[in-house]
Amino acid sequence: QVQLVESGGGLVQAGDSLRLSCAASLRTFSNYVMGWFRQAPGKERELVASITPGGSTKYADSVKGRFTISRDNAEKTVDLQMNSLKPEETAVYYCAAGVGRILGPRWDYWGQGTQVTVSS
Repeated sequence: QVQLVESGGGLVQAGDSLRLSCAASLRTFSNYVMGWFRQAPGKERELVASITPGGSTKYADSVKGRFTISRDNAEKTVDLQMNSLKPEETAVYYCAAGVGRILGPRWDYWGQGTQVTVSS
């Protein structure tokens, strides 16, 4: 059974940093595109950052220059370093694993999510 387990969420103040981590039980982790999504109350889930098996990264415009996604294929983990956090980034953050497609990854597996709350 595939499991993605997120950790590192919590309550921080605006301007603080937080590092999220996701541990995956995927047998072929290195073949998957990994991503971090977030969903705020009343809003749709949005892709924050993704990283390909080869290490290419993409970011939502709103987090470019502040967030960094990284992966460790040997440890089967993917991290999201978040700096200069803003109150509007309060959300549940989800880790996901997907298969690369021409029009974008098909996200096959999801974690349960970790709450990030940014106070003003």
